[in-house]
Amino acid sequence: MKIHLTSVFVDDQGKALRFYTDMLGFVKKHDVPVGEDRWLTVVSPEDPDGTELLLEPSGHPAVGPFRTALLQDGIPAASFAVDDVRAEFDRLRGLGVVFTQEPLTMGPVTTAVLDDTCGNLIQIAHSG
Repeated sequence: MKIHLTSVFVDDQGKALRFYTDMLGFVKKHDVPVGEDRWLTVVSPEDPDGTELLLEPSGHPAVGPFRTALLQDGIPAASFAVDDVRAEFDRLRGLGVVFTQEPLTMGPVTTAVLDDTCGNLIQIAHSG
């Protein structure tokens, strides 16, 4: 068994697609109209047949309180692996990405946390 799809709830799918592709470097995999919304997924360009991230509309009534609680507590909605957290932090900050946690090393893991501009905190991490 392996993970095929996971999701993050986003306020605006178009804005999210631009952020996740233009800033984070993912590539669009699926963009299918579904009523007023879209089945919109992105993947890593390094693994185009790998795990997809669904940029899921945040319209369900349970989403607001859930995301508000995560944001207030500083809990990331997702974590993405990178080869070098410091280099990725510098690259993304140079593009104007806002971080809520600068690179922090905790034993063998280094993490940083960014705001995806669509209602989520996202962690970047490297272990090793």
